[in-house]
Amino acid sequence: MRFTSYAQALTWLESHIDFERVAPNRQLVPTLEPIRDTLALLASPQLDYPMVHITGTNGKGTTTTLTSALLSGTGLRVGTFTSPDLHAINERIAINGQPIDDEEFVGLLSRLADVEEVSGVALTRFELLTVGALLHFSDEGVDVAVIEVGMGGTWDSTNVIDSSVAVLTNVDLDHTAVLGSTVSAIANDKVGIFRPEAIAIVATTNAIVVEIAQRRATDLGADLWLIGASFELERNELALGGRAISVRTPYESYDDVLVSLHGIHQGFNAATAIVAAEAFLGRGLGDDVVRSTLASARMPGRMELISRKPMIVVDGAHNPAGIRALCATLDGAFYVQGTRRCVLGMLKGREIDDMVEPLVSLGFSEFHCCAPASPRAVPASEVAEAVRRFGGVAFEHPSGLAALAHARERSTDEDLIVVAGSLYLVAEVRGEVLHVTSRHLS
Repeated sequence: MRFTSYAQALTWLESHIDFERVAPNRQLVPTLEPIRDTLALLASPQLDYPMVHITGTNGKGTTTTLTSALLSGTGLRVGTFTSPDLHAINERIAINGQPIDDEEFVGLLSRLADVEEVSGVALTRFELLTVGALLHFSDEGVDVAVIEVGMGGTWDSTNVIDSSVAVLTNVDLDHTAVLGSTVSAIANDKVGIFRPEAIAIVATTNAIVVEIAQRRATDLGADLWLIGASFELERNELALGGRAISVRTPYESYDDVLVSLHGIHQGFNAATAIVAAEAFLGRGLGDDVVRSTLASARMPGRMELISRKPMIVVDGAHNPAGIRALCATLDGAFYVQGTRRCVLGMLKGREIDDMVEPLVSLGFSEFHCCAPASPRAVPASEVAEAVRRFGGVAFEHPSGLAALAHARERSTDEDLIVVAGSLYLVAEVRGEVLHVTSRHLS
């Protein structure tokens, strides 16, 4: 099948089951066989290059992006697979930071449609994107691919790869209906990406997670690198334009490095990315590569300042751990003399009170509640009810753009508006403020 336009290819992709928009569950026995069979029909492109595999409850997207940028800084041709995207599906499949172009994307989906027709195996939307990324990286002859897990680890579509380095950023409660209701259950799922005789990097000191990772690494004969033992984030302080970090790795030490991202958690993500890149290379990156790469780092939609007067910050904090990181960042990184308002919308599957309470406690003067553009959206009335339950002032709006407009109308140039709770909401607001047109099907 040959699609004749980007829209036609995207329409075919969107006709498949999308567990990112419709919450998945584990009522059926999970299996990776359909995606393995499809890859086999394409001559197993995932075997054509080495890989770094990254999972975690929070920070995995940033760590993936930074790891890719660091490896690219050494002169390698690096493929990167991330999710979700903000404004276009192309963002998810990139080489040396450049998303796949429309023509290549259309050609890729045309090949996947042919395979589906021949095999009779209909993959999910995310599985198709995973196969497409692995195939594209093979076509383009990358030196290495850095692959972000979609959700969990063991049964995630990306776990058909055999990586030489696997990274676990952290574990907290998220996607509990699928991954389990305890940190232990979720950690057991995530360490499923570890591989025999490979390097497994763990960037959390949570004792439960560390014990599970140690047991898994021992069973596999993997080399376990733990933060605080194999590598250390020795400094992680607020600096003009981001964070100042000092990192000790098995190969080198880097002192007073500027990371142009906001939030204490970004210091940990940057340190983890350095270690992941060095684990893959088997040597130090060098001071110049680390400094130049991290000083120019950008993560759209993550603690991102998109406007001034009033100051508007968008952050894809979509679970309680992410909200806590947002709250810990705001005072130092985005201090304002005026009033703080929050545009808030979230998806089902999270504990609303655990998302709302830290924000109310932080002292926002008012909340502009809305439902993100997703079938899984929590109604604005439920979010507003939770805000009021904790003593906050809440307004209800029919959309994210309506919520933003009202918050702006009530703000002066000295005020701060924070947009959080869902990446769907962040994408909607970011597109409006920065005049970026969404290329998703409406």
